[in-house]
Order: sequence, then structure tokens, then C-alpha cells
Amino acid sequence: MSKKVTEIVEELVTPILADMNLELVDIEYVKEGKNWFLRVFIDSEDGVDIEQCGIVSEKLSEKLDEIDPIPHNYFLEVSSPGAERPLKNAKDFTRAIGKNVYIKTYEPIEGEKEFEGQLTDFDGTTVSITVKDRARKKTVVIPYEKVASARLAVIFF
Repeated sequence: MSKKVTEIVEELVTPILADMNLELVDIEYVKEGKNWFLRVFIDSEDGVDIEQCGIVSEKLSEKLDEIDPIPHNYFLEVSSPGAERPLKNAKDFTRAIGKNVYIKTYEPIEGEKEFEGQLTDFDGTTVSITVKDRARKKTVVIPYEKVASARLAVIFF
């Protein structure tokens, strides 16, 4: 198969989501134990509810049955990314300005590889995050290409 399962699913689900004013956050195709899972994470400005997830699941399932890109049994799950939504692209980072985030980097920045705090700026090439350093706050500027992973963070005080 020339295309990856996630790429095929993205092509199939994108028009369904566009019709419903929803956006694709992520697609995972993973084996856990002896079972395969195809997980599609969707969202919108107002969030998504179980009914919307059910509709997308039904429509996507029909499309997958038509072209049958997965040769074995799997579980299809369509859901919201939740409170700790991953930040996958520049648009996600821009939307997250002013929110609490957790960022892991490929290599140390100021001696650290993990940062949690408020995303204060994103200009396309750097990410600025205000973190607590003992009793004071400081801003760390991270080159965007050094970000290994990032997500919204729920911070408990």
C-alpha cells in the first residue's frame, strides 16, 4: 500500500468534517495488545459533543467500508482531544496564545527539555512561554523547529 492508513483516513474524513464545521486535530493508527485502533480526534471553536462524534464515526465508517484500506479488524474511535489537546501545527500554537501549555523539546533550551507555563507569543519561528522559576516568572524563547511535542496543559494550583 503506497499511502499510509492515516493519510487515507485524513482524505476521507476532511470533507465530512468540513460539512459539519469541525476540524481534524489528529489521527492515530496504533496496535495496543492484540487489537488495532484507528482514533480520529476532532474539535471546533465550541468543542464537540458525543452526538457529533457519533455522526462523524458513522459517516467515516461507511467511507472506510467502501474502500477497505485496512486489511484486518480494528476499532474506530472518534472523539474530542480533551482538555490537554495536542498542538500539532502553527495554527494550533497561534490559537493557544494566552493558554497554559506543556512543551517538550528535542534538545535542552536553557538546560531544560520540558516546559510548562503560559504561551505568551508565537511568531512562526519561535515560541515564547512564561514559566515559574522558583518564586519568579521568566520567559523562555524556544525555536519552533526544536519543539518535539506540545499540548494544552491543565495546571492545578
